[in-house]
Amino acid sequence: MKAYLLHRNQVFDLKQPLPWNEEALTKDLELNTLFNAMAKGDKRIFEVAKTVVLRGLENDVEAIRYRQDILKDCVKHAAVIRELYVIAVEAMEEEKKHYFSVLYRYPDWVLRYSVEFSEALLKIIKKLRKLVDSHAGEFVSEGWSTLFATLQRELSDEYFSRVQHHLEQLKFSDGVLLSAELGPGNKGADYTLHALHPPHRRRWEWLKWLVAGWLTRFSRWERVAQRFGRQPSVFEFVLHPRDESGAKALAEIRNQGISLVANALAQAVDHVRSFFNMLGTELAFCVGCVNLHEHLTQKREPICFPLPVAAGERRFSIRGLYDICLTLSIKQRVVGNDASADTQDLIIVTGANQGGKSTFLRSVGIAQLMMQCGMFVPADSFCSAIYDGLITHYKREEDTSMKSGKLDEELSRMSAIVDHLTPHSMILFNESFAATNEREGSEIARQIVTALLERRVKIIYVTHLFELARGFHQKSNGTALFLRAERRADGARTFKLVEGEPLQTSFGEDVYNSIFAGPARSQC
Repeated sequence: MKAYLLHRNQVFDLKQPLPWNEEALTKDLELNTLFNAMAKGDKRIFEVAKTVVLRGLENDVEAIRYRQDILKDCVKHAAVIRELYVIAVEAMEEEKKHYFSVLYRYPDWVLRYSVEFSEALLKIIKKLRKLVDSHAGEFVSEGWSTLFATLQRELSDEYFSRVQHHLEQLKFSDGVLLSAELGPGNKGADYTLHALHPPHRRRWEWLKWLVAGWLTRFSRWERVAQRFGRQPSVFEFVLHPRDESGAKALAEIRNQGISLVANALAQAVDHVRSFFNMLGTELAFCVGCVNLHEHLTQKREPICFPLPVAAGERRFSIRGLYDICLTLSIKQRVVGNDASADTQDLIIVTGANQGGKSTFLRSVGIAQLMMQCGMFVPADSFCSAIYDGLITHYKREEDTSMKSGKLDEELSRMSAIVDHLTPHSMILFNESFAATNEREGSEIARQIVTALLERRVKIIYVTHLFELARGFHQKSNGTALFLRAERRADGARTFKLVEGEPLQTSFGEDVYNSIFAGPARSQC
């Protein structure tokens, strides 16, 4: 039995490797802020959210829409989703209560452990079935409807009755009935476990034997005694309380007889345990999305389910997109931005320092990841093609671990990126190749960007290199979109990006004055 809450026809594997640039993505886009907001202190949700988001680039449009429908149900029925997650976690935690020791390599210990664990799981499964019966009709998505229908069908009243009956039998409270044959060297072979007669039948057999025994004392009742029939002779022996070798031999015989049934029950327990582990993993992502949705809703930030399109359509249209990690870190609401680059593979962002350029770049990267893993995004509307690679190339601060200069380090990272490029990749450049003089840095960046555009790679480039931006602006002919961080006449930043040609200045003087020319100094 599978949950299929993240894929229509396959189980999500939490152990699959993450993208090759997972560390850079997490650092440059500050993704841990997002994962912490989803987890709210739950380590399992953090790990699942991280894996699902970073591996979302593997999804196609159909998988994204399938997951979006499931999350829409989750948002509407948050309390039910959390209760389901609590049940799944309870099942996973139950295993820790049944300590697995080295003795469980013996069949009798395996059987005892499996019976105890099965009884505990059976109680949890009944909770699950009750919750499903109460809320199944409220969910409309394909994934939830299929899961609830499967649970109601598989976890029927007959199922619970049958399982309970088998567990009572497997306790062997009346002992075990075994048969065997003599093998080579007069050793036991072909051990077979038999079902004991039901208690009422055993009592009747005992009564028949007792009556027959009394009747044989009277010759005139001999025929009646023969009619009842005596039980055949039974050979038995009794172990001395101190006979350790005999007890060990009997235990080995018993283990031989119950070995198959112990292994069968252990496999059944593993199957149920794996189901709850899988269900808990997939529900962890759902709960994380619910946590995040509630936080953004309480803050009255806009949220939408994006429109993903096939990679070949090259679409990119956003309205009110904001940096979700920024709004998770501050109390105020965050300014959103609009852009439309459905036909342009290159977006160059220039403008005033501290005007929101890097924040915009980060918002695009995070929203792209969130869309491709099936989540809602922080925007009024968001439409984008899907990409099988999302890559960041951000400037790095120089530190003692660097074995060469900053420019060499940037070129080395660029070389590694090229090795992983596909025609359907998106690259986010943030102040790249600015570690040298403007002329040299602009030429390096121009050649790299030109080569990437020939591969139809989607590029968003934040830069202060005026020669680079001006060169592409003069030759673009509408093939590139140019955004500029807005600055008012008084030097104030609106943190909005508007379409506009690159300016030769980034208004660094405004930043200087805001730091060193305070109100007191300006009056002098």
